[in-house]
Amino acid sequence: MATLLRGAPVATALCERLAGRIEALEQAGITPGLAIVRVGERPDDIAYERAASRRAERLGIVVHRTVLDKNCSQDDLEQAIDVVNADASVHGCLLLRPLPAHLDERSACERLSSSKDIDGITPGSLAGVFCGFDTGFPPCTAAAVMELLDFYHIELSGKRVAVVGRSLVVGRPLALLLLGRDATVTLCHSRTNNLAEVLRQADIVVAAVGRAGLIDAACVQPGQTIIDVGTNWDENLGSLVGDVAHDQVDPLVAAVSPVPGGVGSITTAVLASHVVEAAERMVDSQ
Repeated sequence: MATLLRGAPVATALCERLAGRIEALEQAGITPGLAIVRVGERPDDIAYERAASRRAERLGIVVHRTVLDKNCSQDDLEQAIDVVNADASVHGCLLLRPLPAHLDERSACERLSSSKDIDGITPGSLAGVFCGFDTGFPPCTAAAVMELLDFYHIELSGKRVAVVGRSLVVGRPLALLLLGRDATVTLCHSRTNNLAEVLRQADIVVAAVGRAGLIDAACVQPGQTIIDVGTNWDENLGSLVGDVAHDQVDPLVAAVSPVPGGVGSITTAVLASHVVEAAERMVDSQ
């Protein structure tokens, strides 16, 4: 049976490392500030907002919340983002997405100052990830995968890693982060020919395509590490499930992250760490 790579101890260790950095900022007269901008009342947005707020406030990060009506105009949204950009007490902003269909999400993301983009939604942040520069921030979920791998001492240099999923939220930025750690990365997706064969050749498989049970016994081999980033609601089970068919995969591989309780439980800690780093960068720039 595979070793379970649980996210809770990873998040705890990350938050413990943040405590001293936040104290140092406060001694310099800086209290890290997080702005959360939400449009509408989507239950998943509200749940993530609550989780992120609880994590941040426990660490001593001040949270500023802006909630707009689901029918708000593009101007309303962009004015709210402008307020965040102009507020010196805010070091990082989380814009909850997806936005309602009538809003231009790309324009809203581009409106946010790259220096306050802590979730990799602006072109500036993504360019930093692409170039390997120490500017901007990668998306929190992609960064959470790296935190998980590091916490469990999973070697990346020279290893073959197959990432299934090509979104800008996880797949593509994660592939670049892995390349930056000297992994040999294959970026796959749901239409990759002979997907199972490709995945069996990898040392590490990261599933982030958003299709429940896509990675099954035919896709894995003994000794592999499987990171399940998928979040899918199973109506029959009435619960959250990943992209991995865990009943088939877990008895075969060396290690696997569960859903829930894996990567997702690390993301709010990563978000907090990005806020702290953004505050530190501001101090350094001054």
